Amino acid sequence: MSEAHIIAACKKQDRKAQNVLFQAYAPLMLSICRRYLRKNELAEDVMIHGFHRILSKIDSFNNKGSFEGWMKRIVINECLMELRKNKSKYLTVSIDDIVVDPKVEWDHRLEYEELLALLDDLPDGYRTVFNLYVIEGFKHREIAEQLGISINTSKSQLILARRKLQTMVKKKYDIRISA
Repeated sequence: MSEAHIIAACKKQDRKAQNVLFQAYAPLMLSICRRYLRKNELAEDVMIHGFHRILSKIDSFNNKGSFEGWMKRIVINECLMELRKNKSKYLTVSIDDIVVDPKVEWDHRLEYEELLALLDDLPDGYRTVFNLYVIEGFKHREIAEQLGISINTSKSQLILARRKLQTMVKKKYDIRISA
């Protein structure tokens, strides 16, 4: 069954097509949720809510652009709504107070699970902005609007996330800084 046929069947609320859609995309959507949310159970719950929203709003997909991209956007928004419940975890730091460390020279490539573990150790605000900017490709203006923070806060969260990740990687792999 092609993606177009699955979408058309889902628009008619065909349970088999909905199951095919879920089976095809659940691993990807769960990995997105997992990047934003620390707890596996919470990530699974948010993914299920995301699929509920996808299936209830599938009539609004107009076959322009990527269906997968459309679904990702919904799932990311579900993750952000979950994080907004705990907005107090976002830190506000003036971007003027941040000094960036020198770059690390290294050849080691992080495996997905290693990266996920490192991201888990970031504070929620750092992790969310890092995911939105680095992985999802959002601009700071878009991130600020999505999270209800200033553009400078988004920028500072990214800088602090990178700095913390850099420190964690240096410590984990005993990497030295080159001048």
